[in-house]
Amino acid sequence: MELSMDKGNQFVEQTQSPEGTAAWKQQLDEYAPGASDWVVGAVFGGTYQRDGLELRDRQMLNMAALAAMGGTEPQLTGHIKTAVEVAGMSREQVAECFVHLMPYIGVPKTLAAMRCMKTAFDG
Repeated sequence: MELSMDKGNQFVEQTQSPEGTAAWKQQLDEYAPGASDWVVGAVFGGTYQRDGLELRDRQMLNMAALAAMGGTEPQLTGHIKTAVEVAGMSREQVAECFVHLMPYIGVPKTLAAMRCMKTAFDG
C-alpha cells in the first residue's frame, strides 16, 4: 500500500473544513509533534486511497465504529458532515444507519449519535 502526504492533504482539503482540520491537528501535535502527519499520510493518504470501498461506504463504517465506541462526539460529528456534504448520503440515510445500529450499540449511544447529527446539521 502506498502512503502519500500529497494525496492525504488533498483528501483532507476536499472533505474537512480548515477550522476542523486545524483543531484535530493541533490536538495531536501539541504533545506529540508530527502525529498529525501520520494521520494525513497513513490514513487519508493511504487507507482512504485503497480500492474496494467508496467514500460513502467508508463513512458508514466510520460512523458505526465511532457511535459504537462512544466518547467520540467531535469525530462522529465531522464524519456525519462528510457523509452528507461530500459522500452523497442524505440526512435520512445517516439517521437510518444509527437506527440500524440501535440493537447492537444500545439506545444511549444511539441518542448520542443523534445529538451529533443535530450538531452536524445545525452547526
